[in-house]
Amino acid sequence: MTTLPTEPPRASEGAARSRESAVRARVAELEDLLGDPSDPANPAGYGALLEADRAAVPFSEGEALLDRFGIVDEYVPRSLGGRLDAMDTLVRVMRPVMRRDVGLAIGHGMTTFMAASDVWTTGSERQRTWLAGLLRAGGRAAIAQHETAHSNDFVRSQVTARRSPGGYLISGGKPLVNNLQRAGALVLFCRTDPAPGSRSHSVLLLEPGQLSDTRAAVTARRTPVGLRGCRFAGVEFDDCPVPASALLGSEGSGIETALRSFQISRTVIAGTAVAALDTSLRTAVRIDREQSGGWQGRGTDNSRTGAALTNAFVSLLLYDALAVVAARALHLLPAETSVSSAALKYLMPRVLSETMYDLSIVLGSDFYTREGTLGIFQKHVRDVPVLSLGHAGTVACQATVIPQMPRLARRSWFIEDEAPAGLFRLGGDLPPLRADRLALACGRDSLSASLLAVAARIEGHGPVEHALRTLAGLLVEEFRDVRGRVLRLEAAGPATSAQPAKFALMDRYTLLLAAAAVLGVWDQARYGPDPFLADPSWAAAALHRICRRLGTRVSDLPPECETRIRHEVQLRFSTRTSYDLYSTPIPG
Repeated sequence: MTTLPTEPPRASEGAARSRESAVRARVAELEDLLGDPSDPANPAGYGALLEADRAAVPFSEGEALLDRFGIVDEYVPRSLGGRLDAMDTLVRVMRPVMRRDVGLAIGHGMTTFMAASDVWTTGSERQRTWLAGLLRAGGRAAIAQHETAHSNDFVRSQVTARRSPGGYLISGGKPLVNNLQRAGALVLFCRTDPAPGSRSHSVLLLEPGQLSDTRAAVTARRTPVGLRGCRFAGVEFDDCPVPASALLGSEGSGIETALRSFQISRTVIAGTAVAALDTSLRTAVRIDREQSGGWQGRGTDNSRTGAALTNAFVSLLLYDALAVVAARALHLLPAETSVSSAALKYLMPRVLSETMYDLSIVLGSDFYTREGTLGIFQKHVRDVPVLSLGHAGTVACQATVIPQMPRLARRSWFIEDEAPAGLFRLGGDLPPLRADRLALACGRDSLSASLLAVAARIEGHGPVEHALRTLAGLLVEEFRDVRGRVLRLEAAGPATSAQPAKFALMDRYTLLLAAAAVLGVWDQARYGPDPFLADPSWAAAALHRICRRLGTRVSDLPPECETRIRHEVQLRFSTRTSYDLYSTPIPG
């Protein structure tokens, strides 16, 4: 049996509590600054936010508050003077921003973080120090990787950089770059070798203000349907000279740099997206209460509304379990995160779209409201789908996972030891992130092994525990079937007719990874302070949804399971607590 690296020693309970307290204090400070979004007098509330969206301009009041908080320090490693020490912490700090406005989170912060993560991962000490200084002084960074002419296939770059005396000459264009006109640093993905292959591309770190105006021109700004407050523009290069010192990493390392940094950016952005669902669920609960007095009304419509709200809450928790695990895996299992990060990003559009649809049932005709507190739902409907697009979208995630599945089926599945318990602890300590240990593929998957391990030790004799044990057993058999099918496809050879089956198997596999994350988080939460997470009801409901998505025939859940979840939905609304796994106090 393959032996996992031993889990880093756990910090003392006092140290773990201290870390958790510090994180919650930072989140609370940011929530207090942003204030009650439904308060008409709040300059950072929904009123001002929606006004900026209609005008298609950045949400200036929100940006000013983030600057006052010093949000940029969350993107800069502690070793360079910032506060970034763990990716799960960054996700938690950014969720209040995403909960308020997807465009604010992406336009003011996550675009800069995506660019910076390439530099933190690959840059020289000089480049890292320079960028950290720029950001901490109030500057921004942009990243140019999208290839809209080639369905965002980033290895088909239309920008070339050829050697010249003292550096490179850049030609070609990138039509869609967020924050280009406000950036003091630009991370540019370009082709440096016309020959195909893995060494054909490189990354450059540029200072836009130092580029020749006659050789680099910003093209017209674009206003998309979603993220209207973000500033998208294009750039065209015409033999624009840049110094050799602009090269990020070694020449030809661009594809490897991108694939490593994707593991970080995919995980952080997809994990932060949970907060957008939080706001949408909260809006739907508010509408339900105003129109029908919560679930105290009568009739089938009310029953349908209750089911829609509980389904949305369960989907949010299910997705958040995988988000937590993927973020912590960057530190604890860096060699395995190419799979977990891609699985999370792959599931994101499905979970987001299905959950928003469930909630639209609750809103009814109010779904179309664009003003006041309800207007934020319509804005999220437009903004949230944009999160799933880009160079690290669905196809890129499939291309990451599918080629690894035969090797995993042969060498890891049903063989590997389960993941370390720290992977599933919401507030547990983490070792520093070692970007050099992020692998493009490693042939190991200890997360799925946790599905088998936890399923085998589920205890209790009540109806909910029995349901959870049964559902977990069904998913283990699903996993066994997936493994068998992957091995048979590999034995059959690379037949073209088998390609659709590989996509279907990858879809099933990602759902099984989500189930493993749910079971792992619940298993650790049984010993934690949150009585709801310790209760098997939410885990059973999450596995039930996964089984139904897989097409597995399952019995109805015990009535007390749905009752417990419905009660939690209303309790968190009343107590102003977030709907994610962290149950964070929020304003409004």
